[in-house]
Amino acid sequence: MSVVKSTLSEDDRKVVGDALQGALVDLVDLSLVAKQVHWNIIGPRFRSVHLQLDDVVDTARAYADTVAERASAVGVSPDGRAETVAKTSGIDTVQDSWIKDAEVVRVMVDALGAVIARMRERIRTTDEPDPVTQDILIGLTADLEKHHWMFQAESG
Repeated sequence: MSVVKSTLSEDDRKVVGDALQGALVDLVDLSLVAKQVHWNIIGPRFRSVHLQLDDVVDTARAYADTVAERASAVGVSPDGRAETVAKTSGIDTVQDSWIKDAEVVRVMVDALGAVIARMRERIRTTDEPDPVTQDILIGLTADLEKHHWMFQAESG
């Protein structure tokens, strides 16, 4: 049941809702993964990687709110509960102890790469049904790709 009436057709709302929900889950999990490794990083590049992780968290959290509010605006109830994130995220889990800076970089390159691949698919699927949502996903993906590039440069 949707209490918010969308200007999108029911079929388009389903496609867009699925894309936004998937994006929300990936962003919530990305912020959690980045914080987990942020708290546990060790090594000579601690400070630079530690600060870089905060930038990823800020991006993920800001866009998670934008994506969730867009879902609401088109009549889809966003679900960012821990259970939903755990069941549906496309990001691998990370270790639960201290983690060397080089491994943190690898974890973030992999996590960002997985999210970016899923975002690019969402960009394709929202092209026709909702260019407004697609525009949000394009901006988000550009920012994630910048973070991905910066972490790749750390592994150089």
